[in-house]
Amino acid sequence: MSILPTSSRWPFYLAIAGLVVVGASVFYTNYLATKLAETEELYVSLYQTAVERISNTDDLLVDSLESNDGGDDVTMETEIMGSMESVPRILADERGAVVSWSGFGNRDKTLTNDGEILTHPGDSIFVQQELASWIEEGRKPVKQYAQYQYFGESNLLRQLRYFPYIQGFLIGAFVIIGFLGINQTRKAEQNRVWVGLAKETAHQLGTPISAIMGWVEHLKMMYADDPEIMEVSGELAHDVDRLSMVANRFSKIGATPELEPHNIYEELDKCREYMQKRAPRRVTFDFPEASTGDIRVSINPLLFDWVFENLLRNALDAMDGKGQITGRIRELENKVYIDITDTGKGIAPKNIRKVFNPGFTTKKRGWGLGLSLVKRIVQEYHKGKITVSHSELGKGTTFTIMLPRGERENS
Repeated sequence: MSILPTSSRWPFYLAIAGLVVVGASVFYTNYLATKLAETEELYVSLYQTAVERISNTDDLLVDSLESNDGGDDVTMETEIMGSMESVPRILADERGAVVSWSGFGNRDKTLTNDGEILTHPGDSIFVQQELASWIEEGRKPVKQYAQYQYFGESNLLRQLRYFPYIQGFLIGAFVIIGFLGINQTRKAEQNRVWVGLAKETAHQLGTPISAIMGWVEHLKMMYADDPEIMEVSGELAHDVDRLSMVANRFSKIGATPELEPHNIYEELDKCREYMQKRAPRRVTFDFPEASTGDIRVSINPLLFDWVFENLLRNALDAMDGKGQITGRIRELENKVYIDITDTGKGIAPKNIRKVFNPGFTTKKRGWGLGLSLVKRIVQEYHKGKITVSHSELGKGTTFTIMLPRGERENS
């Protein structure tokens, strides 16, 4: 079963997210525009009515309007003010004490069935504080006899003030979602290339490996009495087995590996033994022996030995035929740390963050895929982490692998 994401779905998810963001933005904008249009129509209607009434009367000061419900006559001011229910208003006396208020929603005074006015004490305190903030902001009141009427901002106006921030947030969210989607698509595409390359490599290796195995068996049958040829054929068989393992490794890239607890000391020593036989004589290895400890880590040996071999091979390349490679294992807070240190050329500070990037290499030959593959095996398949914990030009480099702690073997 593949553990890689399906890249073809990400553009679809991104498109859906974009439509949701744009739809929400358009809906909210249309909502505000509709409310504002209704308010504007109401104010225009009142203004027109006021102009018509004033033009038809001789006494502007005592002009009045009949209420819409056919009740008692009310002044034009009362009619207009009564239509502005969405605008918070506070009536205060000359000392600044609140007399009455409206337009504050559920904080407004209410009438019971008996006609009694009910006001929550907390609402009175809130309105008094609101009045103080309005006065501090410099809002000028309208004087009515010995009282002063202050006007606040309507909910619609507040929403309009907040709208640019909401719009900016929506656009920012869309940009972030777009970036994450594109980045995920790019990574998924890289994964597909990796998997395709790995499986094609395994396929291409299969034919010559089978042919070489056949020739090795032919040598053993034809020259069974020749000790030298038998020794050579034995080494050839060993290397062919190694090639088969490499091909098997490539074939498993892209599939979910089976992880089982293994003694990390034994795995590290096994890789050390293999690479030491193929290393220059002036290169020494300082590694803990397999019997030194028993720290169990859940790994897939076929893939994880590839990590050790790549790190050791890079260390050998960095030392130009002489030096020392050191391996250390330590345990801290339920994590297992493996340090691979060489006394080679070191890595330039500007290149430390690039060494795991596909295609990056400082060698004259090579594709720069080794460390990128190492990082993929450690982080994606084993839920660990690999870093360049230390490097100094001319003195060497230390790679550190961190893995979750496995279960100890029952004694």
